[in-house]
Amino acid sequence: MKPSIETIEFNGIEALRLNGPNKASAVISKQGAQVLSWLPPDGRERLFLSDKAVFDGSTAIRGGVPVCFPQFAELGELPRHGFVRNRTWEPASQRTGDDYALVTFELSSDESTLALWPYAFHAELTLMLEADRIDMEFCVTNTGGAAFEFTGALHSYLGVEHVEKISLEGLSGHDYRDAVDGGLVSREEITELVVEGEIDRVYFNVKAPQVLHNGKQSLAIQSQGFPDVVVWNPWVERCADLKDMPADGWRHMLCVEAAATRPIVLQAGEEWYGRQTLALV
Repeated sequence: MKPSIETIEFNGIEALRLNGPNKASAVISKQGAQVLSWLPPDGRERLFLSDKAVFDGSTAIRGGVPVCFPQFAELGELPRHGFVRNRTWEPASQRTGDDYALVTFELSSDESTLALWPYAFHAELTLMLEADRIDMEFCVTNTGGAAFEFTGALHSYLGVEHVEKISLEGLSGHDYRDAVDGGLVSREEITELVVEGEIDRVYFNVKAPQVLHNGKQSLAIQSQGFPDVVVWNPWVERCADLKDMPADGWRHMLCVEAAATRPIVLQAGEEWYGRQTLALV
């Protein structure tokens, strides 16, 4: 069958399903323009979505790829990770070809966003699905008359069978800030990072791709525009504090996020974009 795009109901919310080549598929919701599922041709889900995730709009959906903007984490006075992941985005365009399906969602500032953050903007999230990869591109335009600063991320929850058995390659030699260790800045010395406890690190100025080794499966992770990579897993105790995560949720996910944790200045009328690509290797 040729690639196609259809409107569906996903856990009670409106979403689009991209049906790609070789039976690959992806789901992206109107809430937050959040990618919630990615199934390559082998039919194995590559994203983690909590089975306790809330879909009524009262809070962010736990899992998939939330869009964090205009603030990453608590790096400012806004709600954690900003406000766009709780907003309803609208499909702006969609198209398909013999080997891909693509959709773009858009969101513009309005009275409610201006009350939180007094800057006019237009944001777009584009998802492109191919047989063995997805590309997610986040674009921000400053539509106001004054410059603004923002931080943000594509907060990708990658699904793994056992996080204790995976390794992440490609961060060696980079400086990182360790939130678990009180914000201490260190340099990564090991070639392959393994997860043996809670991890919450920002790796700075990462240009090379990472490779997630997950048993017999490997996933290449490449970003553009976003200067940093965040690696996060809450482990046992922190996971237990998250009401929208199952007790063993920590074991089946690792966040490897394309992020801008230091302010990006966007002048009036200017545009910025960042991208993350996930590909089977």
